[in-house]
Amino acid sequence: MMKVAVIGGGSTYTPELVNGFLERTATFPLSELWLMDTDQGRLEIVGGFAQRLCQKAGSPLKIILSTDQRESIKSANYVITQLRVGQMQARREDEYLGKRHGLIGQETTGIGGLAKALRTIPVILNIANDIQAYAPGALLVNFTNPSGLLTEALFRHAPSVPVVGVCNSAITTKMHILQALNQLTGQTIPPQSAQIDTLGLNHLTWYRGFKVDRKEYWPQVFSAYLDLMRSDSEPEFDLQTLQHLGMIPNSYLRYFYYTDRMLKRQESWPPSRAEEVMAIEEQLLQSYADPTLDEVPEALMLRGGAYYSTVATQILNAHYNNLDEVHVVNVRHNGAVRGWDPKWVLEMSCRVNREGIHPLPAEPLPAVCYGLLCQVKAYELLTVEAAVSGDRRAAYQALLAHPLGPPADRAQQVLDDMLQTNRAFLPRFFD
Repeated sequence: MMKVAVIGGGSTYTPELVNGFLERTATFPLSELWLMDTDQGRLEIVGGFAQRLCQKAGSPLKIILSTDQRESIKSANYVITQLRVGQMQARREDEYLGKRHGLIGQETTGIGGLAKALRTIPVILNIANDIQAYAPGALLVNFTNPSGLLTEALFRHAPSVPVVGVCNSAITTKMHILQALNQLTGQTIPPQSAQIDTLGLNHLTWYRGFKVDRKEYWPQVFSAYLDLMRSDSEPEFDLQTLQHLGMIPNSYLRYFYYTDRMLKRQESWPPSRAEEVMAIEEQLLQSYADPTLDEVPEALMLRGGAYYSTVATQILNAHYNNLDEVHVVNVRHNGAVRGWDPKWVLEMSCRVNREGIHPLPAEPLPAVCYGLLCQVKAYELLTVEAAVSGDRRAAYQALLAHPLGPPADRAQQVLDDMLQTNRAFLPRFFD
């Protein structure tokens, strides 16, 4: 009997996750999927739809809905976290907090990422404590943003709980590259035979290699990407930067490389991205509530998170079946990148088998990338310290350390606004 607990089971992503498990029944014998959420109304809508998906598939998989975290985690083999403290309204507040102060308010980057991390880290650590008490040895697979930062907190403050942080950025990039290679070569390359080389922090990575059956295709891939940027009227990255890097930056690096451009986009709000997602989720929940609906609606793709179910089930399947597959995940690298602090959590290629998640040796990034990475890692460590202790001094220093933070003489004003805006979710800062 296998049990998986999903904390944040009321997410609109959950039906896609359920489909991912249904597609793997032959290799991943899941018998109970516990969907836990604090929002019972939302849980019943999403959970009811998930149960209909199983019925249509003729699957014996039991989907159990619960608002009890400990009962959901008890005796689980795997625990997936996909929660949002404060729900989407808190994300909207983060975005407009940034806009008020002329800063980036995006949910994983800058002031928005800091606010979300401070709200979420205590909740994630509480989940880890329950895993240790009620499901010792269960692998915690964290999708909650900011994924890398939360994984850093877990490694430092819940070291006895096996954990891996997961994001869909790398697999989405890999699939896009595969599509382009298929067109170039006239072949259909199986995804499992391809491996993307990337390194950095979550949402702060650089892609620098792409192999198919151990043959390197990066020169062709990079050349094709440059051609794509040349033909795009609004390219993600300028050609000169790309040519000097020789790598493809993760799309979130636009916030660092073109801050003024990204700030200008905020001036056109509303709607912010959170407001767009709120409208999409309202539509999705209305669809999910339809008792005749028994397949995932196309509108879910508007929500983002492409390949979410793929990456989630791949990790669990590779771990359970001892497959020794290589996947890009967030873990403590333990010296796999020479010269870097071995305690840092990085997003990198790892081998996944029954024994755990094993970082593969990787060449360090060049100085042009490493300098930015170090600065953001310093911010991450200060944010973890602040979230765990409620230390306003550490939170202030996190703002100073972040490349997208406010000028020093405005840091206190921004911090006070952020803490007050999130007061209901940050009791440690107001004790």
